[in-house]
Formats: sequence, structure tokens, C-alpha cells
Amino acid sequence: MSDDSKPRNLSGKTMVISGGSRGIGLAIALRAAADGANVALLAKTAEPHPKLDGTIYTAAQEIEDAGGSALPIVGDVRNDPDVADAVAQTIERFGGIDICVNNASAINLANADELTMKAYDLMQDINVRGTIALSRACLPHLRKSENGHILTLSPPISLEPRWLAPHTGYTIAKYGMTLCALGLAEHLREDGVASNALWPRTLVATAAVQNLLGGDAAMKMARTPAVYADAAYRVLTRDSRELTGQALLCEDVLKEAGVTDFTPYAADGAGAELGVDLFVDSVNPQ
Repeated sequence: MSDDSKPRNLSGKTMVISGGSRGIGLAIALRAAADGANVALLAKTAEPHPKLDGTIYTAAQEIEDAGGSALPIVGDVRNDPDVADAVAQTIERFGGIDICVNNASAINLANADELTMKAYDLMQDINVRGTIALSRACLPHLRKSENGHILTLSPPISLEPRWLAPHTGYTIAKYGMTLCALGLAEHLREDGVASNALWPRTLVATAAVQNLLGGDAAMKMARTPAVYADAAYRVLTRDSRELTGQALLCEDVLKEAGVTDFTPYAADGAGAELGVDLFVDSVNPQ
């Protein structure tokens, strides 16, 4: 076991992340890049989207500009050959994999009457199957890392009815990601590879919040993606044998790390009223 008195960073480490061309995924990648990490992006966004900023190539340039080395790989986490090819390209380019981040996720908040089975299948394929597929493909290489981590962007599991009824399909898909994270933690415990889930207490200013959770009003009640990126960094630099099998909340991770002032993360200024994210009860740790 390593000596935690020696500060860890991600210099020279290699991260594979699904999605990552914008939003939270890109913020996590850029935080790693600031240490000089290598980042392989597996995403579909080769061409600009009319309503969304960024492509896999603009994200790669941002990673390079931040001090990292980027490998953009156009592919779909639902397609097994794409996943295998992404891992193979990463190994060929960087020689190993230290971190797998399951960021790709589909959201549809329709209730059971309104949700189409096509939309349900999409969420299951990207969120749950994609998490298993990418993690599984990275396992042989994570086992060789001195501090291997899997990080899945999904919430703690709550069986409160208010999280089950309104959007049952989405809840199943996100909880499925968390179950993957927790199951992998036990599967990999003896190998010294960590697997954790991470989720914010507050809304985070992303396209999903803008388009699906309340538009400009919701964005004013959100924190910036930096709250997720800083928390992810804290998790990924921890000893993989000491922090595993947890469904963590970003603000709790940061508070434990000594952060007491969260106002710099406010997307609309320090005085804004914050909105609670799905699947959690309060905006700040007690």
C-alpha cells in the first residue's frame, strides 16, 4: 500500500472516458490534463451539433492546451468493436490504462405511460451496458496499474417513491450504472482496482439541465462542472485499495478534502439559490 503522506497526482496516468466532448466529462478530462495526464476520448461527436457546443476534436485540442495528451476516438459505447478498438488504440498510444471513467449517459424523464421502449432501450444500452462494456474492456490493463480506478457518473441508490415513479426508465438506467460500479468494486477488490460512483448534490450547468431540467432558470440554480471535476480528481488520486465500493456525492468528497466554501462553484454567482439534483435530498453536506 502506498504512503498517502506523499501527494498523488495524475501526471503520466492514462484515462479512458466515454463521452467527454463537452460538459462534465470534458471538465473531468481537463482536470486530469492539468497534471499532464493522457486522455483517450471515446465519443460519437465527430461533427458539430446544431444545439450543442463541441466535438471530440475540439475537446482533444482543449486537453492538449491544458497540458495533457489527447487521443480522440470516434465510436459508440454501445458497439462492442468500437469499445475494443478504443482500448486497443489507447494501449498502442500510451502503453497502459490507469483510469476508466463511465461518463456517457442518455436521459429521458418520461413516465411509464409516455416512455417509448426505444427510448428505454437507448438508456439501458448507453448507461448500463456501456458502463459494463467499457469497464470490462479496460480490466486487464487496470489490473496492471499501480493505482487503477473506475469512476462511474451515477447517483446513490434511494428507494424513495419520489425517485421511482416520475421517470422509472431513467431511474433504472442510472441506478443500474451504480450497481455496476458497486459490483465491480467487489469483483476487483483483491486486485487493488477501485470502483466508485460519483454524483453531485446540486444541479450542474450542462446542456441536459438547460434542455431537460428547466432551461435558464435551472441553469441559474446550478453549480459549474468544476464541482464534479474537482471531486472526481480527489477520488482518482486516492489509494485505490482504500477508497472503493462507494456511491459518493461531489460536495461530500470535497468537504472531506477540506473545502469549506462552495461559492466559487456557483454558476450564477455566490448568492444564487441552488437546485437539488435528482436522487439527492440537500444541496450541501451537513
